[in-house]
Amino acid sequence: MKSITIHKLETELAKRIEMQAKRDGVSLNRTIKSILRSSLGLTKPPPVDHRDDFLDLFGSWSAEESAEFDARISEARRIEPTDWQR
Repeated sequence: MKSITIHKLETELAKRIEMQAKRDGVSLNRTIKSILRSSLGLTKPPPVDHRDDFLDLFGSWSAEESAEFDARISEARRIEPTDWQR
């Protein structure tokens, strides 16, 4: 792995890097490497959460609706022992 030295870093830039390192609780070196990876497109983007896209399709059933559904699929839940014989 290669080491790089950066000369004459602007005061404001150095302060911002130090603040980010402190905020994240990591070293300056790790912070700088993270910034470089991100700026060069080498980090994986965070996974996209699509739950909000489907909120209009979700809901909840009342006790009555749940009981009706269970009654309608009760036949499908019955296990026939003969179906499992060779």
